[in-house]
Amino acid sequence: MSTLRDLVEEHTSLAPEDIEHLHRLAGDWQIVSDLSFADLLMWVPIADRGEFLCVAQVRPTTAPTAYQDDQVGRVSGGPEVAHLAIVRSQGRIWREGDPVWYGDMPARHEAIPVRRRDEAQVIAVVGRDTNLSTARTPAQLELNYLTTADDLAQMIADGTFPPPRHPGETTSAPRIGDGLVRLDASGKVTYASPNAQSAYRRLGLAAHLVGESLAEITGRLVDDPLEGKDATDRVHSALRGDAPARKELEARGATVLMRALPLMPAGVPIGALVLVRDITEVRRRDRQLMTKDATIREIHHRVKNNLQTVAALLRLQARRVGVPAARHALEESVRRVASIALVHETLSMSASDSADEAVEFDGIVDRVAAAAVEVGAADFLVALRRDGDFGVLPAEIATPLVMVLNELLQNAVEHAFEPRPEGVEPEVVVSVHRFRKQLHVTVADNGRGLPEGFDLDSSERLGLQIVRTLATGELRGTIELRTRAGGGTEAVMVVPLAKR
Repeated sequence: MSTLRDLVEEHTSLAPEDIEHLHRLAGDWQIVSDLSFADLLMWVPIADRGEFLCVAQVRPTTAPTAYQDDQVGRVSGGPEVAHLAIVRSQGRIWREGDPVWYGDMPARHEAIPVRRRDEAQVIAVVGRDTNLSTARTPAQLELNYLTTADDLAQMIADGTFPPPRHPGETTSAPRIGDGLVRLDASGKVTYASPNAQSAYRRLGLAAHLVGESLAEITGRLVDDPLEGKDATDRVHSALRGDAPARKELEARGATVLMRALPLMPAGVPIGALVLVRDITEVRRRDRQLMTKDATIREIHHRVKNNLQTVAALLRLQARRVGVPAARHALEESVRRVASIALVHETLSMSASDSADEAVEFDGIVDRVAAAAVEVGAADFLVALRRDGDFGVLPAEIATPLVMVLNELLQNAVEHAFEPRPEGVEPEVVVSVHRFRKQLHVTVADNGRGLPEGFDLDSSERLGLQIVRTLATGELRGTIELRTRAGGGTEAVMVVPLAKR
């Protein structure tokens, strides 16, 4: 399905700022649809054809849709879009006309011109199509919804809706069904939906909202006086015709999200529309997740500290051992423990946004590689580089993988260049790429190559046994050590990234 921008750019000559305005309208018009109990369809004229193209659609959450099938991409012409042509040419809201029938379903057509603020040109037309099959006598809630919808429709025609988006503000906001409060020009509540009344009761209001000054009540209820003053100022700002950023109100352990929108049809401020949503449970879960995340990171921090303590003890023991082979074995153990500690250190410093812990693995590989070069070859310098990015890896893959890479890098640095091949600048390259949910990793050197008759499965070296066990067991992958074309050795590993 083509996007709004794609369709508009392909079929019209609208300016970028016009397209941006249509994008903002499509991002905020759910409010109008719900208040209208109607589908909204955004139509743009196709140049020189007398036809209109539907580039966006939204269905109401408060009433049945007038269209079972998606209308985006539909081209219409002739009598079917006569009302759209009238709106485009005359620049006014069109409400006259008899109901139309789609099969056995009656529907009412209305149309609203779309302009940018302070611009006279009609850049699009919004069709407001209502399913009349379930029409009934409107009650107070429906009447307030429809009245407010008409005010917002006029603001669309004036170019004052939607309001400008505040920097960094997300698109999440209270919906009509969450709670609606309508204010008159003085800031008094003329209507409050049952859910809005319930939200304010959670904040501690015992009385009814209707007839009260919402700004004063909100300021008194909020726990923090400064936050209360800020909430009051935002309501007053909406009454003056501005659209303040959304605000979370906290009182008596409850949290309510508030959004205030000015109502100023034909440029005259007549009040404000305030949407509220009780998000107490959402914020409680957020706090629980933050606490859990902090606890997990603290555990990783302590594990890292404990591993570093173990490494320090092994290093101290290695200095006291007089047998070279034993000292070398202890030093290798130090490096293995330190490589695991690196993963836990990274996890302790990163905040996870999901239940699956993940780490940026490139930095870990680079540090392990630097350590391998530093302690591996004393007589000459080995150049080591990484080709490609590991990216973010789950912790369950990162821990065994860093141990495998530590062993392979250490093995390459210590043994590939002894004796050093003539005319060769020692180099080890770690190459990585992702393909079909698999991680393909190669550790290659330009050293002397594998000894004749080498077999990884039958090797008795502890480091290679660790590599084989982790690669095929913990990582559920494959590994192969082979002679590199052109000289040297390469270890080729394939690790599945799918969840276990």
